[in-house]
Amino acid sequence: MPKIIPIRDLRNTSEISDMAHKSQEPIFVTKNGYSDLVVLSAELYEKIAKQNRIDQAIYEAEVDFENGAQPISAELARKQLDKKCLK
Repeated sequence: MPKIIPIRDLRNTSEISDMAHKSQEPIFVTKNGYSDLVVLSAELYEKIAKQNRIDQAIYEAEVDFENGAQPISAELARKQLDKKCLK
């Protein structure tokens, strides 16, 4: 179940920090009843960012293949993917 809090609750920074770290899920902040912000723990943000980098690398490989790039060995692909993910 998503956590949703009104913007006025942002005054309770310690509580929100504890909630974000404990749940490891986004906390949606509303303003006048509408979604306004999302709060994440740093750990969850890094996890999402890493997954995004991996997804982007896969997408780029698919585009390259569709444009005529030649397949490479799994070992070389893994090395290149690891290199991209460390950036």
